[in-house]
Amino acid sequence: MKKQFLIAVTAAFLLASCAGNPEGKKAETNEIVEHVVEAVGETFVVDAAESTVQWKGTKVTGAHEGTITIKEGALVVDGGKVTGGTFVLDMNSISSTDLEGEWKEKLDGHLKSEDFFDVANNPEAKFEITGVEKGAEEGDAKVSGNLTIKGITKNISFDAKAVELTDSKANITANFNIVRGDWGVNYAGKEDDLISKEINFNISLVAKK
Repeated sequence: MKKQFLIAVTAAFLLASCAGNPEGKKAETNEIVEHVVEAVGETFVVDAAESTVQWKGTKVTGAHEGTITIKEGALVVDGGKVTGGTFVLDMNSISSTDLEGEWKEKLDGHLKSEDFFDVANNPEAKFEITGVEKGAEEGDAKVSGNLTIKGITKNISFDAKAVELTDSKANITANFNIVRGDWGVNYAGKEDDLISKEINFNISLVAKK
């Protein structure tokens, strides 16, 4: 019995090691920044129709990807640089784009359940910028902010890029991973098809004055 248990544990470990994380640089994660300094500058309103949030998760047998709708948001711009901002995600809109029909319905429903994002009790996710540092190249920046998912808030830092930044429009992009367990998204997957610990987010945020 003991031998069988050890074999099972070893097999589970090997399967977990095969569930590689999606491609992307992992964001630095720290405790919440309690006091956010109000950003100085002009406010640009996020255009939800033009903005996109794409997610991707991997597992032993493959991967799934999809979208989440931005509900509302704003960026603060001063002197041709983003100095602050916030945006809210509609978690009820989370949807897979790699499946169709019954399989899509099952996955979308599972993502909305308590196993993952528990949207009935946590219908929104939110990101609030707490700091912006200039990057090495023109338009590059390191953005820090409080990310709230499932009622849990952590401060994350990731690389971002200003694709377009004029007097009337801002288009900021970012691509990064987070460790989902830090926000209580702990569903491991099936024993023979474990899910990666990280989720990738590919974001294009468009805001206009």
